[in-house]
Amino acid sequence: MRIVPLHVTSPAPREVWQEVLKADAQALVFQTPAWLDCICALGGYEDASRLYETPGGRCLVLPLVRRKGLPEALTTQASLPLAWGIGGLVAPGPIEAEDVAAVFADLAGRAVLRTALRPNPLDAQVWAAARPPGVIAVPRLAHILDLAGGFERVWTKRFASETRTAVRKAERSGLLVECDTSGKLVPVFYELFRLSIDRWARQQHEPRPLARWRGRRRDPLCKFQHVAQALGAACRLWVAWLDGRPAAAILVLQGANASYTRGVMDKELAGPAQANVLLHRLAIEEACRAGCRYYHMGESGPSASLAQFKRRFGAKAHGYYEYRLERLPITSVDAHLRGLAKRLIGFTDA
Repeated sequence: MRIVPLHVTSPAPREVWQEVLKADAQALVFQTPAWLDCICALGGYEDASRLYETPGGRCLVLPLVRRKGLPEALTTQASLPLAWGIGGLVAPGPIEAEDVAAVFADLAGRAVLRTALRPNPLDAQVWAAARPPGVIAVPRLAHILDLAGGFERVWTKRFASETRTAVRKAERSGLLVECDTSGKLVPVFYELFRLSIDRWARQQHEPRPLARWRGRRRDPLCKFQHVAQALGAACRLWVAWLDGRPAAAILVLQGANASYTRGVMDKELAGPAQANVLLHRLAIEEACRAGCRYYHMGESGPSASLAQFKRRFGAKAHGYYEYRLERLPITSVDAHLRGLAKRLIGFTDA
């Protein structure tokens, strides 16, 4: 594949970035300057975003952050880091394989220790076609619901019959639902998050102290508080209450498209009342009303039950890859050490 060098500006000028976002029908809140600022404020990163300009004047933006406080040869950069969502290119119109190939070539010339790229799963084929030799490809699986046709079509044609039945049951169960865009319900969400961590630990045979430490390290309370304050109406926290007690909550980032980002619950309350199903039904309807084309339901990993839950809303599986450019074999060493640790504690993927 012929690679055409692109003119690069880094960090990407915000006004150009915003214009490119407006022209990208698949853009996500994860790919906005506001989201990158949240990462930099909380994660020890700095803005390393890159604006690419083609010889024909077309502009593309790669949201990218770099670890602070280390020499370039020892630092890492990511689009985006672990637990911070989807990165990859933002572009006016479809992304071409030549665009991706040029980006790979540019990043390969950087002197950093590792660059990780997690592109939009909808662009999986283009990224795979442009992947050069030597770039590590880590398989991922995500589920995405197409909202074309509006909510009535999604409800009748894409929701499974058992999902519609579960929604009706939830509507009769006495649940009260609140959608918060101010951040006031973040403490409620985080308490449900703590309960969920303990449940996940039991399912995965993971020591609870270790699970709680990992959860707090990856997703501290201040992260959600900052995101809610910084994003405003784009950060939509849906909470279902039963008899005055919080039963379940989901966090949805909504812009040109919607992304279900986190889901937590008190299983004893939420399960019988089908609270999670009702929350997604309402969030999906709201995304349709706002003109979103896609409702991203996030990574499904190896969990068959999680994948089945998402399929019942009509979400389709999208296999894609996370790409890593490494100067040392970080991925293979990390996989070996993680595998060893899991075997030692009897960890099982839920």
